[in-house]
Amino acid sequence: MSRVSKPYEIVERALELSTTDGLVVIADEQSSANLRWAGNALTTNGVTRGRTLTVVATVDGAEGTASGVVSRSAVTTDDLEPLVRAAEAAARGAGPAEDAQPLVSGVPASPDFTDAPAETGSEVFADFAPALGDAFARARAGGRELYGFANHELTSTYVGTSTGLRLRHDQPNGTLELNAKSPDRTRSAWAGRATRDFKDVDPAAMDAELAQRLRWAERRIELPAGRYETLLPPTAVADLLIYQLWSSTARDAVEGRTVFSTPGGGTRLGEQLAPLPLTLRSDPHAPGLESAPFVIAHSSGDSGSVFDNGLPLAPTDWVRNGKLERLTTTRHSAGLTGLPVAPGIDNLLLEGGGEKSLEEMVAATTGRALLLTCLWYIREVDPATLLLTGLTRDGVYLVEDGEVVGEVNNFRFNESPVDLLSRASEAGRTEKTLPREWGDWFTRAAMPALRIPDFNMSSVSPGV
Repeated sequence: MSRVSKPYEIVERALELSTTDGLVVIADEQSSANLRWAGNALTTNGVTRGRTLTVVATVDGAEGTASGVVSRSAVTTDDLEPLVRAAEAAARGAGPAEDAQPLVSGVPASPDFTDAPAETGSEVFADFAPALGDAFARARAGGRELYGFANHELTSTYVGTSTGLRLRHDQPNGTLELNAKSPDRTRSAWAGRATRDFKDVDPAAMDAELAQRLRWAERRIELPAGRYETLLPPTAVADLLIYQLWSSTARDAVEGRTVFSTPGGGTRLGEQLAPLPLTLRSDPHAPGLESAPFVIAHSSGDSGSVFDNGLPLAPTDWVRNGKLERLTTTRHSAGLTGLPVAPGIDNLLLEGGGEKSLEEMVAATTGRALLLTCLWYIREVDPATLLLTGLTRDGVYLVEDGEVVGEVNNFRFNESPVDLLSRASEAGRTEKTLPREWGDWFTRAAMPALRIPDFNMSSVSPGV
């Protein structure tokens, strides 16, 4: 066998080896570069490269089509035939796949399918690293310590199928998390950014933001649990609404298992969820938040199907002007529910609010309110209402008549993002943000801050 090493050659060779009725091959070529720092000094940096190959074999039978999926990393030429045979054996040993559909066909080939994979490296930090060093110096002079990490990944995904698809997508993904602490570690503040290339992040501005929050925390105020007017920053809004999106599968709603179900069967599609004219949408071509324009599914589950690989994705409104517009479907679940095909897309935007920044919303506050930094350890309590619980982290601040007057203790919260949309009294300006809780899985988000008149802080938390 001739030696093959380029991703497209590996895909083509795997397809040539097929002896089953259908085959999908997904080659992911990933490179990453990272920096880590602690106590105002860089501690580690590194660059990695990796390859993962996923083979989906399908076998037609009298009772339906079965599928077998096998993924392996660091695949070489000699690994190809055993990998294909393993997927085929898995398919032949499986029963009919519930989500079976004809493999996607008729999608024009990507013009760069045969090009080498895109790669990142330490050069992505060429401008960022010196700016970070300057931030270290300012922090040291200001009596605070900076901790955190920056990570940049670039994944080139090649999808080939026995039905003729030859598709490719390059996905850059950068995250920056910066934490400032007082020398005695009793005060902590966090800021995060998502970026495609580290050209639009400013460590100096982030350090200045954190320095202000540490100054606010010099005055400590203890508050009991209760319902408070609360300003949720974009990062917290993103974490809550990403979970809502993940929970919005049409089949589960039709079968009566989610917050989007109606008594006696059916869904809440068409129902007004929010009084504000908010639109929650995904768009693979959203500027600065670009994601794969076709389905990439390494496995089948509630929200995805390996049979849909290569299916083109289009801009989708999940909530439009406050009204529930779409629930996520595969081709299979769309057929079961009678709803339009609407696969998940790897970004999320909430729009339709005002033009105020979070700072302007703070300044416009009358009376008392809480200003959060972020949420973490979010867990589901009740799928029927999408009740979530979690903790605040790295700074909860008390606002009185438009001014931050100090830091308060952390809380555990109990809230449903669907209920929050129905109770939000104000939405600010939409801006790119990094979800704190889900940032390892979902980074492309743009959200406004939300003002919630009665956010439920269910108990006091001892966390920092």
